[in-house]
Amino acid sequence: MVSVGERLSRGRERAFIGREEELDRFGRALAGDPQAPFAFYVFGPGGIGKSALLRCLADRARAAGRRLVEVDGRFVGRDPADFERAAAAFLEVAGTVLFVDSFEHCQWLESWLWQRFLPRAADDTLVVLAGRLAPQPQWLADPAWAGVLSVRELEPFSPEQSRTLLITAQVRPELRERVLRFAGGNPLALSLAAAAGSTGWSREEVWAPSADLLRTLLTGLIGEVPTAAHRRALEVAAQAHSTSEELLAAVLPEEDAHLLFGWLRDLPFMESAPRGLYPHDAARGTLTADLRWRAPHAFVTMRQRLAQEYLRMLREAPEERVWTVTDELFYLFRELESLARMRTWSREDEVHDCPLRPEDLEAVLRMAEEAEGPASAELVRYWVERQPQAFSVYRLVTTGRLVAFTARLALPAPADPRDVATDPVVAAAWAYTDATAPVGPDEHIGVSRFTVYPEQYQVPSRVIDLSSSRAQAESARARGRAYGFAVWRDADAWAERVRGTLSDTGARPLVGEHTYGVFVVDWRLVPVETWLGRFISDADVPALPGPSALSRTAFDQAVREALTHWRDPGAFAVCALTRTRLAADSTDPVEDLRTLLRASVDELAGDPRGVRAKEALAAGFFSGAPTQEAAARRLALPYGTYRRHVRQGLDLLCESLWQLELHGTR
Repeated sequence: MVSVGERLSRGRERAFIGREEELDRFGRALAGDPQAPFAFYVFGPGGIGKSALLRCLADRARAAGRRLVEVDGRFVGRDPADFERAAAAFLEVAGTVLFVDSFEHCQWLESWLWQRFLPRAADDTLVVLAGRLAPQPQWLADPAWAGVLSVRELEPFSPEQSRTLLITAQVRPELRERVLRFAGGNPLALSLAAAAGSTGWSREEVWAPSADLLRTLLTGLIGEVPTAAHRRALEVAAQAHSTSEELLAAVLPEEDAHLLFGWLRDLPFMESAPRGLYPHDAARGTLTADLRWRAPHAFVTMRQRLAQEYLRMLREAPEERVWTVTDELFYLFRELESLARMRTWSREDEVHDCPLRPEDLEAVLRMAEEAEGPASAELVRYWVERQPQAFSVYRLVTTGRLVAFTARLALPAPADPRDVATDPVVAAAWAYTDATAPVGPDEHIGVSRFTVYPEQYQVPSRVIDLSSSRAQAESARARGRAYGFAVWRDADAWAERVRGTLSDTGARPLVGEHTYGVFVVDWRLVPVETWLGRFISDADVPALPGPSALSRTAFDQAVREALTHWRDPGAFAVCALTRTRLAADSTDPVEDLRTLLRASVDELAGDPRGVRAKEALAAGFFSGAPTQEAAARRLALPYGTYRRHVRQGLDLLCESLWQLELHGTR
């Protein structure tokens, strides 16, 4: 009897086209040729056939009786030890063949692999790496690897190979030449065209090489979706990092998740991974663009559902899953400008984080003194003694050298007098809470107190990416967290980077010779769900129909512009706020907007946290004070305190008006 696995393997072998040289080299290595390479590295753009080649090589290794270890780079953890555990057989069992697909997603492991992992391989083992990026040049130039490493960039199919694929897929003869011209030898494009079949295209269909290749093909496939439920499942897969049957059931509770997952699995552009299905990189982008254009409301709704599900998972997931869920959550918003200002999404640093160990303390103190001075180093020592669990250290993957550390403090109310007396930054955070909305007895504040990476000090880096993700995960999971604070020395630069996500408290505490900016979000005023909702609004509101064409960022700017021009009727009459939905149905939009703004500012006083903010806005914009300094004097406030109340008031006012803009109610 032939097993199902063997039948599938034979089917793949019959359908596989091209790559003869790669297959020959690997075959000689399997046969034990001493001149054959030990390591195979294949790379090329999305859709070029890397995964298909790896599946074919794996089938051949399996047929040769070899033990296989298969790793998907999309789901490799940040700690090299995780990779080593997953690939343990490669180090322990002779003859094992290790396959690593989507290596570009864990490219930061590359130096560690060449230097520390692969040299420990068991006897007669082989390794195959496949990714979109070429290997680092030093490994190609290293004479030690010259005889054992084979590097191949996969090329598009030749016209003969492309024609063979279409014939095998039974594409009508009269369509083949047009498809060939259209696809340009891209294996994924050819496969998608073949999957669309001959029936979906008329004889007059124009097939011409263009940047819209995949979009056109996917539009043909999406047009054949059986039901609305299947279409919603596709919307999930287009946005989620990976789609499991459980995720489908959670975000589509009214549908048969088992049926839909089976349908997704059979789609030609879907790949399988340990945590579910994902569209091929080239297909995901065009799927997403198509869904945004064709069904913008459904796209926004699905993103909101996924965000809510990831938030639930964040709160309930065990500690070891937090990073996975956090990455998947922010993957939804990766293209947003507000995130791009703060995050690099870079793997170049090649760092991973781990808890602070006692033996790390001296190195941490040296880094603190180098980057921020002796006064800051003493504060690090103080907080290590008080909250050692708040610290994370970051090590280079390649060498294990400690290069950075961060600390995220959790400080319960009331404030500890020792903390306030010792740390000016923490004192400023507590002073801000007392001046705005005091923290209750069962609440606490979170302070991302230190972010010290001397080689890339307080500029966007992978260290800041990882620390920010952990801080956001902790905020989502914490119970009773009233405020979240972030601390940066270059206050002006970071005020711009965090614009729209954090508010500037205006405090500039002095530690040693340096002042620091303190930025805040009030998690009681803006729950995590609402905070994430701002990302959704910034990304998706411009695509929604209606009089307003403004994003959330542009809307906030329009509110500030209207207040600035309050006493200039001509400037106010042409301000951007008159082109929003707030004024869409008004017969006198200028006067109605003025009335709305006054009423909205007055309503801030209905919340204890908005009383001082309301007074500052009224004095600064409505009272006729010639300058902001004069408005501060009218309120008998120091100018810095007055400006803080104005910023708080603007944040509250913009949020209130934005809800009215979107939903007609607040």
